Amino acid sequence: MVKNIYPFEAIVKQKDRHKLNGHKSALLWFVGLSGSGKSTLAHSVEARLHEMGIRSYVLDGDNVRTGLNKDLGLSPEDRKENIRRVAEVAKLMVDAGLLVFAAFITPYRESRRFIRETMKGWPYFEIYVKCSIQTCIKRDPKGLYQRALKGEIEGMTGISAPFEEPESPDLIVETDRLSLDEAVDRVIEFLLEKEIIYSE
Repeated sequence: MVKNIYPFEAIVKQKDRHKLNGHKSALLWFVGLSGSGKSTLAHSVEARLHEMGIRSYVLDGDNVRTGLNKDLGLSPEDRKENIRRVAEVAKLMVDAGLLVFAAFITPYRESRRFIRETMKGWPYFEIYVKCSIQTCIKRDPKGLYQRALKGEIEGMTGISAPFEEPESPDLIVETDRLSLDEAVDRVIEFLLEKEIIYSE
């Protein structure tokens, strides 16, 4: 723990930003296997919200790893640090009044518990983007599964590394059963139900 750190008390509060924006801020964490459609869903929800005049932003696994977390690998320790950093960044963005979507595999329950603890007292929802491993392998948009099955990639979640299925997510979106538009509708309906956004 670093000593002599004294966080400055902000003059503009989160509720002030909510009033300015006309909607609340929150973090929705999209959990699921590679190829399940996490990023596609998160970005599609963002696009729909943008049309509605709602301020939102997507933190995507691959994008974050090209900058903030480019020094991290795929070991269990690095995966946990990757999630820790993103959770802290997302919390700042929620405080700034944004509706934040984080699209990360987040394979370990321990990491997901850490996120929930980090966001304690803040609006946070875990979204399980559920999709069978068979469908993910069939989609394989990045060709990662085929490389992993050939032994070219170590630590591939769902192949040589575990994915611990969420036990009590706030919302489950089955992307191997729903169309993209239907999946987006589910998330928008969820946000309306939780009164994060409001219908006109």
